[in-house]
Amino acid sequence: MRRQSPDSSGRGPTIVRRRSVSHHLNPRSRHGHQVLDGPDRRSENYLIRASFEFREDVFANPLQATRAHAAAYTTKSAKIKFFGLLNLVALASAVPTPTVKDEASNLLAKRASITESCNIGYASQNGGTTGGNGGSVTTVSSLAQFSAAAESSGKKVIYVKGTISGAAKIRVKSDKTIVGAKGATLKGVGLYINKQKNVIVRNLAIKEVKADDGDAIGIQALTNVWVDHCDLSSNKNNGKDYYDGLLDITHGADFITVSNTFLHDHYKASLVGHSDSNSGEDTGKLHVTYANNYWFNVNSRAPSVRFGTVHIYNNYFLTIGATGVNSRMGANVLVESTTFEDSKTALTSVDSKTTGKITTNDVALGGAASNAPTGSMSSKDIPYKYSLVGSSKAKSTVWGVAGNTLSL
Repeated sequence: MRRQSPDSSGRGPTIVRRRSVSHHLNPRSRHGHQVLDGPDRRSENYLIRASFEFREDVFANPLQATRAHAAAYTTKSAKIKFFGLLNLVALASAVPTPTVKDEASNLLAKRASITESCNIGYASQNGGTTGGNGGSVTTVSSLAQFSAAAESSGKKVIYVKGTISGAAKIRVKSDKTIVGAKGATLKGVGLYINKQKNVIVRNLAIKEVKADDGDAIGIQALTNVWVDHCDLSSNKNNGKDYYDGLLDITHGADFITVSNTFLHDHYKASLVGHSDSNSGEDTGKLHVTYANNYWFNVNSRAPSVRFGTVHIYNNYFLTIGATGVNSRMGANVLVESTTFEDSKTALTSVDSKTTGKITTNDVALGGAASNAPTGSMSSKDIPYKYSLVGSSKAKSTVWGVAGNTLSL
């Protein structure tokens, strides 16, 4: 199957449309069109997939879609003419897609409060994760303001507005909630949460954090972190080591939840456990939940797990270049209600001297390979309540919801 090429935001197919259709869809694109431009033309995802769901184009960027646009694309099949850089023309026949009712339900679900505590996954355990709830609320719009607030002691809710750019690693202290206003973005600015506890990061886009400044979000040697409704990305134009991880959880970190998050356009997405030789620190820890996330155009580590106990449910993976879920060094992973599309290897155990295990429940591989040793984890081993939507609905569950899409 040919691979789908992302647009400038990395969220959907790159095509040139008739102006009458696309004029209002993407304000970031030039002259009402989305075009292939710059290094993306040479990327491994340059070719457009000949078959895809037509409405993915509308909802690929939920911040740009409107209910009016949704209403215009409720048919279950459509023909569309592609005018690409190579003057490719193809007919796309759509498969059944989410209805307007589905999307409306998703939109309603996105409303939230800046003082919410975690109610999902492992971060809801071990006393819970409340972040800065009960502390002062500080609004920041510059790197200096953000650094001062995040690195201060005591409970605090930090409300990020606009785009904060730089080349920096912010050392986040305990009892913090970092939450973004609509469109809030950290560009080149990573979050480093080390030897702390009780931190929430929500509704924030973090992109293009160079390896010298660490990961987009680095979580180490701590307990209780909730990453929710974030958009984490870089690009794949500079080689796999130009950026480090999007979200790495290492050095015995424990009780972590990653939910409703969009991880995309990156080589090494998410690492749980950083070294084969770190069993002393990691064994018995690294309890991590990945719930309702959308992974797109990443090469590997989606996620890669050593030693830990990881629960992945209601996730959607599109265009995973090498390996998706990789269980290593005795790790135990339970994957449920999850779908892979246009991906090479979905479930595996490679690159370590000892394998891990993966247990599956209702996982649609979409033709991807699955060769990991089978484990014995089940819902009985999960200490919290959770709901499965089914692999057939995993895509529609995250579509238009995963990412920095909250209304606060």
